[in-house]
Amino acid sequence: MSIANAVAPHLPYLRRFARALTGNQESGDAYVVAVLEAFIADPTTFDRNLPGRVALYRAFLKLWDSIAVNRTVETNPPSSASAVDRRLDAITPKPRQAFLLMALEGLSIAETAQVLNVPLFEAKALIDEAGTEIADQIAADILIIEDEPLIAMDLETLVKDLGHRLHGVARTHAEAVKAVAGRRPGLVLADIQLADGSSGLEAVNEILRSFTVPVIFITAYPERLLTGQKPEPAFLITKPFQPETVKAVISQALFFDTHARDSGRAVA
Repeated sequence: MSIANAVAPHLPYLRRFARALTGNQESGDAYVVAVLEAFIADPTTFDRNLPGRVALYRAFLKLWDSIAVNRTVETNPPSSASAVDRRLDAITPKPRQAFLLMALEGLSIAETAQVLNVPLFEAKALIDEAGTEIADQIAADILIIEDEPLIAMDLETLVKDLGHRLHGVARTHAEAVKAVAGRRPGLVLADIQLADGSSGLEAVNEILRSFTVPVIFITAYPERLLTGQKPEPAFLITKPFQPETVKAVISQALFFDTHARDSGRAVA
């Protein structure tokens, strides 16, 4: 397969990634064009031993990192930058890349390691670092709706490791609704099948009728949510889960959600 055919399906996604890194589409597209020109000038810059998307993103980041200013934290972003762009600029460059590859581009932790050309353990450490830096900007109270004690404990550890606060753990529909009666969480992690046979999905829907909050469903039964009918969940993780995936999605949900700042606010 030619390089052109290998990269063509992935160019719209690379443009999205480039825009997130640079802060605007024009600058992002200039880097994308530069990568494509590099492939033409020297086809060996495209690693055919890697999947097409991984090879394309790796070449892009190699070019990106070759420019010194891209390896530093932006301390004075332009006033015209969006809130999300300003928050991105405040994240250390390598963790920012890892975060965007997983949270924005949907790559696995293994693919992220390949793109960054680092060992798997280092990619995991970068995701942790990004999550911690994001929590420094947007620390949230997180409600866990989960009936299995060991899984609830694992999730609680992940939440606290990132620097967020535990709002509480609910094992049933009734406990979940009661947990938000006096104070709003900034994020909800929810299973859909609970201890007493009640539904985490119904609990979340009841909560959402009172206020808006980002929700991540973590379930062994994703087919119960992915029905093709609207609305479907924006964030869905299948059990058994990888800790890095949960951390990346928590950071994503809070980072791109405009309601995160309301975490911990009393219910009116």
